[in-house]
Amino acid sequence: MPITILPNVTHDTKPALFVSVLAAALFSMSTHAATLIHAGSLIAADSDKVQKNMTVVVEGNMIKEIKSGFIAPSENDTLIDLSDYTLMPGLMDMHTHLTFEHSGPGTYLERFVLNEADFTIQAVGYAKTTLEAGFTTVRNLGDGYNETVALRKAINRGAIPGPRVFTAAKSIATTGGHADPTNGQAKIISTDPGPKQGVINGVAEARKAVRQRYKDGADLIKITATGGVLSVAKSGQNPQFMEDELQAVVDTAKDYGLTVAVHAHGKEGMRRAIVAGVDSIEHGTYMDKEIFRLMKKHGTYYVPTIMAGNWVAEKSKIDGFFPALVRPKAAEIGPKIKQTFAAAYKAGVKIAFGTDSGVSAHGDNGLEFVLMVEAGMKPIEAIRSATYHGAALLNELDRLGTVEAGKLADLVAVKGDPLADITEMQDIDFVMKDGNVYLQK
Repeated sequence: MPITILPNVTHDTKPALFVSVLAAALFSMSTHAATLIHAGSLIAADSDKVQKNMTVVVEGNMIKEIKSGFIAPSENDTLIDLSDYTLMPGLMDMHTHLTFEHSGPGTYLERFVLNEADFTIQAVGYAKTTLEAGFTTVRNLGDGYNETVALRKAINRGAIPGPRVFTAAKSIATTGGHADPTNGQAKIISTDPGPKQGVINGVAEARKAVRQRYKDGADLIKITATGGVLSVAKSGQNPQFMEDELQAVVDTAKDYGLTVAVHAHGKEGMRRAIVAGVDSIEHGTYMDKEIFRLMKKHGTYYVPTIMAGNWVAEKSKIDGFFPALVRPKAAEIGPKIKQTFAAAYKAGVKIAFGTDSGVSAHGDNGLEFVLMVEAGMKPIEAIRSATYHGAALLNELDRLGTVEAGKLADLVAVKGDPLADITEMQDIDFVMKDGNVYLQK
């Protein structure tokens, strides 16, 4: 609050004058310059409703109020004229990897030639790109050296631009499983990683790995409950955690207030994870009606990452792009994700937006909206999956995910109508995060 200096008031000052002076001072102290945003269309995302000709009032980093009509700014206010635009909450991507971007065979060599600092510097650039694509909040589901913890801290203190990051730090795997960092290494250089490095075997190590993530500063837990496409290992579907290990991860995470995200392609690994009480299934390629029923029963979110499936399937056609063990998995699993998404959506499974960006290029995140709509999702529901439902999955609905008074001023806008043409979501024209404008075309 600014300091207001009162005029000299003595015992001779008339009471009425004193009251007048005091009232003026208090009014001055309570009046702050605001930013008024005139929105031609407003998708608040708390429902399917679209409001026309609205004014969103921002003070500091908060949304103060929302008014009908285009309210004239006062002398000290700032006006942002988006009267020809559609305004929405800041977008939220629930599955990213900000420290890398898969660009071909050389990507598999990076872990041998790059250090923590190299990956962190890469992440700085990818974070800026992601923010400018309209994504003001992301979950980072796995890095190599906890570098996204440092990235999050730098963004939060304003040292660099980027989205609000909720990071899992290093993912948790089992020996030889997807996210075991030593997969594919020659024995002469390989180590035997343990819970500190995110590799566990048994209940005690599962608990220790979760507690280590908490110690390292992670915001949530990511486990790889089945094989994966891009890991240098034969199976992309097999379950890789025993039921007691999964339960130990979930129970320990809950003790520390951490949610659990689960990479999974195969059905049995998903079944075990859902029953254990995890919060989200990522990819979910071989879901079926039984898994849909379980997810609805337990309230488990599905984060589809259709983009990643399309990308790996396309790249599998290129000789030498993937190692020999990876190529058939990419060709088989990739095309199925979109079909699974369509079935899960039809079955009424809760869906939160996620891209797996880092597999595909950062900044292309908006393509996921297009793929979701192509698979049958209504445009407004695709947008709500990346706003309301992202915040719900993060347990952050009290401050993120919708355009409402009292929430953080994270806002994006597009020139056209994304409900009529979902491809508009690939070309964001305005980005505000925490009340600060990062992009205005």
